[in-house]
Amino acid sequence: MQAHRFDLAGATPVNHLWPQLVESLGLERSARAVRQALDLQAMRGHGQTLPLLLVDTCGVGLLERRQLREATGLPLPEADGLVLLYSPRQAALQLLTQSDRPA
Repeated sequence: MQAHRFDLAGATPVNHLWPQLVESLGLERSARAVRQALDLQAMRGHGQTLPLLLVDTCGVGLLERRQLREATGLPLPEADGLVLLYSPRQAALQLLTQSDRPA
C-alpha cells in the first residue's frame, strides 16, 4: 500500500461532498465506493485508522485518526462505520456516518 500526503489542514469541513458524489455517480455506485472504503478498513485497518474515500477519483485509503485530529482539530466519535470523504481539488472534507448514507 502506498502512502500519500494530503493537505487536510487546508481542507474545509463541508456537508455537500456526499450529495455531490451521489449526483455524479448515482446512489448505487456511491454506496459501493463507501463499502469498498469500509472493507479496506476491515481488512487492513485497526481502531486508530479511518477509511478515506477520495471523491474526485473514488480512490480509497486509510488515515490515522490522530493525523486527522491534529490537522483539522475535528473531534472524531469512536463509532464504527465512519468514512472520511475528501476532495483535494475542492480542498474539502466530510465525515460520513452510517445515518448519512443508505444501507
